[in-house]
Amino acid sequence: MRAVWIHEFGGPEKLVPGTAPDPVPGPGQVLIDVVHANITFVETQFRATGFGPSGATLPVIPGNGVGGLISGVGPGVDPVLVDKRVVSGTGGSGAYAERVVVDATLPVAVPDGMPLDRAVALLADGRTALMLAEAAGLRPGDRVLVEAAAGGVGSLLVQLAAGAGARVVGLAGGTGKVALLPRMGTEIAVDYREPDWVGRVRSAIGAVDVVFDGVGGTIGRDAFELLDRGGRMLSFGLASGEWAGIGAESAAERGVTLIQPTPTPAQLRAYTERALAEGAAGRLRAVIGQRFPLARAGEAHAAIEARSTVGKTLLDVR
Repeated sequence: MRAVWIHEFGGPEKLVPGTAPDPVPGPGQVLIDVVHANITFVETQFRATGFGPSGATLPVIPGNGVGGLISGVGPGVDPVLVDKRVVSGTGGSGAYAERVVVDATLPVAVPDGMPLDRAVALLADGRTALMLAEAAGLRPGDRVLVEAAAGGVGSLLVQLAAGAGARVVGLAGGTGKVALLPRMGTEIAVDYREPDWVGRVRSAIGAVDVVFDGVGGTIGRDAFELLDRGGRMLSFGLASGEWAGIGAESAAERGVTLIQPTPTPAQLRAYTERALAEGAAGRLRAVIGQRFPLARAGEAHAAIEARSTVGKTLLDVR
């Protein structure tokens, strides 16, 4: 089968198209013919430095999320699953390939009528956004600041916050991304690359009640200063390359709660199922900003690292 390999850590050029033996499902496993692979920012960090939660060793086929059709089952697995459209995690690696074997408990069925690419775009980002929105306890009238609001998770958080009746401030880097935010549901759209963006937010809405921090670094720390007493801050990304690093003592002095959800595998699956159901019903819209064929995975990573992407980036495998 066709696949993309990492043989050594480094730049996007280290994603090398090649081949790999066709995987065979063992006991309790299923084989998925991959149609689309999900790309996350964490995967670009792993490729560059080896940092990340996958724990994979080189050489490795990267990627941790796919959508496709179950084409085979191993011993002990009900053959009725064959031909089912599913999305699935892969256990940390193996997604940038034409086929992948996973534990039969991992795939989640895609609702009838839902395009498979939309389902893949909601696999990681949808469950993350739902988890964060629920943990934040969003209420009507809340003033909510969403960083990286034009990104995959951020664009979904904007929708969920607006749907909860919040007043949403969207932060994005660059005029093109900022221009997209009002149609996603923001009341205020601000470019965090512009000087005194904090002052612009204060003049427009005052303090905020919730910060969804997807950038970290200086932007995350400045956003923390916008929180009113009783506010909540949730971090979901480090597009800047580092976390905001807000300490518990600093938060307590400000009367701010730092929220870090720790879902169980069962809860993550439930969030995924909810995200797909909301997407199928048209209540949650994944923004697929760009897509690349499998062999151009390196270009996809380069675009993400250049901050030129909007919404979700997918690999089209078939």
